[in-house]
Amino acid sequence: MGLLDGKTHKEYYTGNDLGNYQFTSLVDIINQFMVAYVGENKIIPKISRIDVAFHAQRALQELSFDTFKSIKSQQIDLPPTLVMPLPHDYVNYTKLSQVDSSGIKHVLYPVRETSNPFQVAQVSNGNYNFDYTTSDIGILEGGDSSSSLTDIWEVITHSNGINNILAKFSTGGIILEHTGSTSKIKTSFNTRNGSAAHNNGAVHTAYQALDVSDIDYLDISALGSADTKVLSYPATAAVSDASPNVGTLRFGLSTQIPENNYINNSNGVSNTITAATYTSNNVNPSIFDLTTIDGDASYIEWVGPATAGTNTSTEELLRIDVSNETTVYAVVVSYVTFAVAATATPLYGLQAPTEFNSLQVAHPSTPLFVSRAEASNFLIPEFGNEKNSSTWNSYKSLTPSENNNDDYEDDVYWPNHGERYGLDPQHAQINGSFYIDPRLGRIHFSSNISGKTVILDYISDSLGTDKEMQVHKFAEEAMYKYISHAILSTSSYGQQLVPRLTKEKFAAIRKAKLRLSNIKLEELTQILRGKSKQIKH
Repeated sequence: MGLLDGKTHKEYYTGNDLGNYQFTSLVDIINQFMVAYVGENKIIPKISRIDVAFHAQRALQELSFDTFKSIKSQQIDLPPTLVMPLPHDYVNYTKLSQVDSSGIKHVLYPVRETSNPFQVAQVSNGNYNFDYTTSDIGILEGGDSSSSLTDIWEVITHSNGINNILAKFSTGGIILEHTGSTSKIKTSFNTRNGSAAHNNGAVHTAYQALDVSDIDYLDISALGSADTKVLSYPATAAVSDASPNVGTLRFGLSTQIPENNYINNSNGVSNTITAATYTSNNVNPSIFDLTTIDGDASYIEWVGPATAGTNTSTEELLRIDVSNETTVYAVVVSYVTFAVAATATPLYGLQAPTEFNSLQVAHPSTPLFVSRAEASNFLIPEFGNEKNSSTWNSYKSLTPSENNNDDYEDDVYWPNHGERYGLDPQHAQINGSFYIDPRLGRIHFSSNISGKTVILDYISDSLGTDKEMQVHKFAEEAMYKYISHAILSTSSYGQQLVPRLTKEKFAAIRKAKLRLSNIKLEELTQILRGKSKQIKH
């Protein structure tokens, strides 16, 4: 039976599986191993498929590191934070580069003279501080003036921004706005009526996970504002409505990730479908399912006044019980109960472009805050340096010394007067430098490549997704030898075969490396032709 499984040329060339014939899936490797190696009068008399699958995945991992072509790459435009998160399936890097305007990669070099250490909180006499109750240390990530909302929070919304609220059919959005030393989460809302107007009002939700594995009680506090406004209809709408539209803002702790739904259709979508069918569960206070030691629900709330205006206040809630949890979620919810005039029903256009509700998340005196209600048994970070230590802040704020040298002209490194004798090659470049912070899973870059395009080439173990769990046919035999050796070397039978299988395994791996090295004789001879040239002095 052919391996192409009846696929026509047209199906192949118009599909999304180009070049995949060179690989064999891990499932096929396991199936074929069970047929060829397991059974009566075979090398392995009896073994479960689960055991074979385990050793097959281990073989795929090990061969991915130095035999298979398992290098992946990611490209980003480096933000002002000078930080790149490690990929989800990252194992190790092979190269980091910045890209010039011609698309040519310039290698970045690791810096070993600095790092981003865990900065321990201390009291005035230098002793370590373990008491959260007498300090301003919180466990909620804030954000500096260069952060965007999605750098810090997971967001459930239709638009990460509020600048486009006057666009037709817009439904508003959510954003982290920086003004001086103050940062606010701000939301905006538009509404329209008519058939299937699912975007009537919307619910904007932001959340982040908090590790509370060693915490029993938490306090929360925040400065929030909730608005009540009258709809501002466009000039084309023959509508007049002075009904107040009340905004609601909540901040609290929950054991559950908020529902991935931003619809708040308070007026329904038709005569036969109720609004509750579509409305996000995030508008319900019940999502805040923890309680304080007094039995109060785990959220604080701001509601707009009865008439047009704003309610602004600092609220707090003390001693929320998280003793039975390992992870909880800090959740911000903002929505508006719209009162849309009945006469507006035929209008499908924009009806109420306006901003509602804001929550202050960064300010010297009144930040959005989640803090421990009791002393810690473990080291705690210095307030403001939970992720960025003062060492990293100092490093990223300076221009690298190699960029301050006037003797370099147009990135050319040969000196005019011979002052560069003995220069350390690792510093003889202005491409930039980096170091990896394994504690936080981030790559930190030097300031001279801010805003430039950066490429990370890295190694994965080929087990991240089902699609990538495949083996090149050049290395298929190496997989079988690896699995059979692993099974017999960990079993109580067949030990006499282990020395032979060890030699076969290494021979098969060596042969796979040679095959996958992709050396072509014609290409090699073309390169070697240039090696015979004489260099004139």
